[in-house]
Amino acid sequence: MMTRTVFILLISSLCTLSYCTPRTEPAQTEVLTPVDSISKDSAVIMETLPPHIEIEKELLYDKHTLEDTYPYKDTTREFQWEKMKERLSLLESIQKEPSQWAILQNYKNRNGEAPLVKVFKRDAYKRVSDTLGVERYQSVPLYLLTDTVTPEIYGRDGSLVRIKAMDEDSKFARIQTVYDGKEEWYAPKKYIKQIGDTVVFDKAIFVDRHNQNIATLEHVGSKWLVRSMNPATTGQHRPPYAQETPLGMYVLQEKKSRMIYLVDGSKETGGFAPYANRFTNGAYIHGVPVNAPRKSLIEYSPSLGTTPRSHMCVRNATSHAQFVYDWAPVNKTIVFVLE
Repeated sequence: MMTRTVFILLISSLCTLSYCTPRTEPAQTEVLTPVDSISKDSAVIMETLPPHIEIEKELLYDKHTLEDTYPYKDTTREFQWEKMKERLSLLESIQKEPSQWAILQNYKNRNGEAPLVKVFKRDAYKRVSDTLGVERYQSVPLYLLTDTVTPEIYGRDGSLVRIKAMDEDSKFARIQTVYDGKEEWYAPKKYIKQIGDTVVFDKAIFVDRHNQNIATLEHVGSKWLVRSMNPATTGQHRPPYAQETPLGMYVLQEKKSRMIYLVDGSKETGGFAPYANRFTNGAYIHGVPVNAPRKSLIEYSPSLGTTPRSHMCVRNATSHAQFVYDWAPVNKTIVFVLE
């Protein structure tokens, strides 16, 4: 049965190396210490946002559904609707301006290892990151407009950007970020996947690291309709094999009906994760993992909605992962990871 509840936000001046490590297999793609940066830059980002965001519940998936607030051990967890509305406002706002959209891509360094940035950090496992904590592996080098010799920072795989200029005679494109401030950079063309100027981002997935839940929303008319509200678990800090699901805004990039994963530190098959939807690096939204030698699917795990426990991925009930797999198109769905 559909549940219908209306939430309205009137925004005035604004109140304010190892991931899920899949083997190479055919993927379904469309032909053609992190800071939650939207909070940090909200005063700038929100200047041009729509005056209100209306959210209404109209579920398409109604299994394992959570309430707006719900008990967890000796505390209460929630769906952070206000933070979601901020991000939906941003998503609506950036689409008001005609844009040539693109995705930063370097999954498994397929487009080449990014050069070292000017100032970097190296951890105990010899992994290099920039000053913002973005790891070199699987990332895209971003250069100042005044210096195309050495990159300044790394851009995360899966990040949505605008193309501001693309000179055929240059190996660089001038791009603009849309989530962590509207900064312009040069990025080598080989790391950029163009998705055109007609794409409409009307589906959004919200992954909440703090509350360990996930919500899917769809823009219909003037409203954002909630399609599902479910428990999830995100990535845990357990180097070198596991790390947190990175905060940010990403484009859903590919899907695999079964994502094969390996045993930590080896090339041995550990099992598979069903209905896997990749959005950044090796981070997938997927169903309950099935450890080898088992072959049959597992619908639910009591650990869902508790504490971070994956390598970077977002675990879901398997039927919810299948819902996301069927409902969310690649290159047209936005994934927000918030705290």
